[in-house]
Amino acid sequence: MSDIADPDPENPADPTPGPSAANGAGSGNASASTNGAAPTRGVTDADDTAAHRPPPSELRGGPGSGRMSSFGAPPERSKNFGATARRLVGRMAPDRFRVVAVLTMAVVSVAFVAAGPWVLGRATDIVFNGLRSGNGVDFGRLHRTLGAALALYTGSFLLSYLQSYVLAGVVQRTMFALRAEVEEKLHRLPLSYLDRNARGDLLSRVTNDIDNVAQSLQQTLSQLLTSLLTVVAVLVMMFVVSPLLATVAALTVPMSILALKQIAKRSKTRFIAQWKHTGQLNGLIEEAFTGHAIVKAFGRQEEVEGRFRNTNDDLFEASFGAQFMSGAIQPAMAFIGNLNYVALAVIGGVRVAGGAISLGDVQAIIQYSRQFTQPLTHTASMVNVLQSGIASTERVFELLDAEEQSPDPVPALSVQGPTRGRVAFESVSFSYDPAVPLIEDLSLVAEPGTTVAIVGPTGAGKTTLVNLIMRFYELDGGRITLDGHDIAAMARRTLRADIGMVLQDTWLFGGTIRENIAYGRPDATEEDILAAARAAYVDRFVHALPDGYDTMIDDEGGTVSAGEKQLLTIARAFLADPAILILDEATSSVDTRTEVLVQRAMASLRSDRTSFVIAHRLSTIRNADVILVMEAGRIVEQGSHEQLIAAGGAYYTLYQTQFSAAVADPA
Repeated sequence: MSDIADPDPENPADPTPGPSAANGAGSGNASASTNGAAPTRGVTDADDTAAHRPPPSELRGGPGSGRMSSFGAPPERSKNFGATARRLVGRMAPDRFRVVAVLTMAVVSVAFVAAGPWVLGRATDIVFNGLRSGNGVDFGRLHRTLGAALALYTGSFLLSYLQSYVLAGVVQRTMFALRAEVEEKLHRLPLSYLDRNARGDLLSRVTNDIDNVAQSLQQTLSQLLTSLLTVVAVLVMMFVVSPLLATVAALTVPMSILALKQIAKRSKTRFIAQWKHTGQLNGLIEEAFTGHAIVKAFGRQEEVEGRFRNTNDDLFEASFGAQFMSGAIQPAMAFIGNLNYVALAVIGGVRVAGGAISLGDVQAIIQYSRQFTQPLTHTASMVNVLQSGIASTERVFELLDAEEQSPDPVPALSVQGPTRGRVAFESVSFSYDPAVPLIEDLSLVAEPGTTVAIVGPTGAGKTTLVNLIMRFYELDGGRITLDGHDIAAMARRTLRADIGMVLQDTWLFGGTIRENIAYGRPDATEEDILAAARAAYVDRFVHALPDGYDTMIDDEGGTVSAGEKQLLTIARAFLADPAILILDEATSSVDTRTEVLVQRAMASLRSDRTSFVIAHRLSTIRNADVILVMEAGRIVEQGSHEQLIAAGGAYYTLYQTQFSAAVADPA
């Protein structure tokens, strides 16, 4: 493989560390055959990030994403707020009647709240007029008026409660459908998409971003709608009661907007600094703990502690300023509200004294002024939350809009009878980048039951060759046939049903050891599982574990070592019993003694099936039927071990480098 496409095909690495891919989001780095049981042998059409080599020039090694980046920063503002918001709302179409119900309940609820102060003002007038006239208070009328106010507020509460309940159902059903669509989309994406997008970023879109969208919608839709309706309803009621006092109260709107704008401008820079320093601190902590042993070994504790103190001080200063400025919003709004209250009380008192307005109306106006400023503050805060949610929505939609892999042919080729395993490359051409050719006009035949070893320097295209067999990528030219049938005419599920993979980078999911071995063949009996475990030398270390085959493990390994994890993936391949076996440095993490034993077992496994073995340690492939030596995407030599050694070419040079290199004189 070329340098552009493959810096190190034998040592794939996730460029952006992210959450573990166990429990369903695995990379498929284990055996990939189920002998027809499961369609993808642990490698879905889009989830095998370790079975291919991502072009490093296209990888994004920057910060992660989601609500929090890999360093904890929130997402940036949306690029196209309006279009994305409309598309998101459009996804609620199946619940359109519930959405209409939510809108209706919000309008009625706000109308009830807006009518409350006016009704209470009438109650005040009843008391005031009764005392002033000397006829006494009409308590019957007063009770009816207060009862009406209580009914309005109770009705508003019930409607708000029901509105929140219905809205929660709408949002969660929408997110449920969105998650399901994203899950289905992932299986239709080509591996080239994963090449260009870091795994951590992809996981963040599927988890953090969708969660952020759900929380943003849940928080903002109801409150934002209610706040806007409250501002309009209160303003209308104020003008109905007293146009003059309503005008005085409305003057607080531009004052509030100006105050919010000035505070937000100053707090924004401080929040940016806060998240920047938070990211630096998180990165420093992650680095220090990940390399804790190295820090201690080289005596750099004091330097790490000093960097931590400096960064922590910077974070303190930035956080203090950000929180202080953010906290100034409420006092500023309260101050403006108090000024408004004083102005309304003075002007209203003068108007009452002059008989131009009733005391109850002044009371209602003052209550309305209190209700008027609060929604403005809520609206300002909700807009920021909604902006964050829309930014996450854009990231999810980018995933949904990504170009999908070519669909399987319809109708797909149906092959009858057992697979013999004859694999032929016929003038195959392939490159990751059209401008950088990788494999050109390559032809080879692997006869049934033979073992084909593929060797060569890093970047030669070895792993690419087997990935083309799996149809992880589509050819640029030529064709690959299986038993004479073009694999491009077959459904991917059918093709992969007879192929097993054991890769250098192991993958285990959250479950028991027994379940991990049986992953490629769910219908396997206990005897079959134990036989595969014994053949792969898993049985000998499992009995040392507290729960034996019921021991829980995951992709992090848990109680098993890296070598033992690799043995588990080999046992998985033994159990799957595929017609074609692909081994990519399958024993790289196993000790030398165990490797010898496993090689014997794998020799038995490879019998009567076509096997492709990628190896750097040439001692592991000496008995292969055919050894292919690749350089820059081309087969430069092929033959048996003895033939290639005798030829004295590229293979001989590799072999001599490993086993006959001169030992430097230590003196």
